[in-house]
Amino acid sequence: MSRTTPPRPLDVTALFPQLAPLARTATRLHPRPGSPTPHDSSVGGPMLWPADEPWPRCEGPHEWDGVNEILSPEDVRQLRRIRAAVANRPGGDPPVTRYTPEELAIEERIKAGRPWPEGPIAMLPVAQLYVRDVPLLRPPGQSEADVLQVLWCPFDHPAHPRTALFWRTAATVSDVLDAPPEPPAIQFPTYLPAPCLLTPEQVTEYPSYLELSKELQEELGDWRRWQAAGSALDSSYELAPQELYVDMLSISPGWKTGGWTRWGLTDPLPRICSACGTEAVPLLTIATVESNAGTESWDPEEEQTNPTPLPPGYPPANFTMIDVASGYDLQLHACPASPDHPHIELVQ
Repeated sequence: MSRTTPPRPLDVTALFPQLAPLARTATRLHPRPGSPTPHDSSVGGPMLWPADEPWPRCEGPHEWDGVNEILSPEDVRQLRRIRAAVANRPGGDPPVTRYTPEELAIEERIKAGRPWPEGPIAMLPVAQLYVRDVPLLRPPGQSEADVLQVLWCPFDHPAHPRTALFWRTAATVSDVLDAPPEPPAIQFPTYLPAPCLLTPEQVTEYPSYLELSKELQEELGDWRRWQAAGSALDSSYELAPQELYVDMLSISPGWKTGGWTRWGLTDPLPRICSACGTEAVPLLTIATVESNAGTESWDPEEEQTNPTPLPPGYPPANFTMIDVASGYDLQLHACPASPDHPHIELVQ
C-alpha cells in the first residue's frame, strides 16, 4: 500500500517568497507493522549483517532506576502479543476479564523481572535503509555504501538510548548473521522497536519557525499577510497564524530522512562535527508518533479514507512502539565530510 501526503493547503512560497530558496526535500518513511527480512528497508527488522563481523555492544554504564521492571526483549514481545490478543477479543470490562489463565500466568512471571545485566550490552536494530528505497540517502564523503544501519543501546545515556551508525555495501555481504545476540534486559519496553516495513515518500519542507529570521517570523505572525490565500486559509489560526506554518507548512512529522531539523524543546543549537568542525546535516529522525493533534493534515491520504489499525498502547499513531523521552523525537545529524566522524544525537 502506498502512502501519499496530501497536498499542503496552500503554497506558502506564494505568500512568503523568502521561503522558496530554503526548500529541502525530506523522505517520509511511514513505518507500519510488517515482517521485514534482512533485504528490506525497515524499522526494528533483521539486518543485513555479515556473519563474520562482531555484533556491536555498548560498554555502558547501565544503571537501573530501581523502579521499572527489568524485562528481556522476548518478555516485551510476549507482553505485546498477549495484549494485542486481549484487545481484539470480545469480552467485558475491565480488560483483565478477557485474559486466559495462561496469559495471566505469563504476565505474572514476566512482572517478577530479571537480574540486572552486567557487562557490555548487545545493541538492538532500530532502522535499516537501502539507498534504492531512499534515493536521496547518500553516505558521507566518497563512500559507495548503499545501506545505512542504525542500532541503539536500550538504556538511557543519560536521557535517551545511545545510537550507532553503520554504512555498508549490500553486494559485499554474502553470509548474513542469522541470530544476532540480544541484550539480556532493556530499560523500557518502548526501547524495543516493533518490526515495520516502510513506504518512503518524498516531500518538501521549510525551516522550523525558530530558525527563521526575526523579520520573517514577524511576517508569518501577521494575519493580513495570509489573506491572499483566500478560501484555502484556515481561519482558526487567525489569532496565531505562525502556528499554521508550524503545523501544516514547514516540517513533516514522523520518521524521515533529510529535510529540516525539528525544534521546540530547545531553541536551535549549533550542530558542528567534533572531528572537523563541519556543520552536521539531518540524517534520520526517529519519531515516537507518526502525527499528533496539530499535524493530522500530514496523515497519508490512503489512511484518511481507510485508517490503519493502531497497535494497542499509548500514544496514538505509535506504529513502531518506540517512545523517545516521553513523546519526543531523536534526530540524528551526520557530518557530510566522513562516515567515520561521530554523529550528533538531538532530542526535540
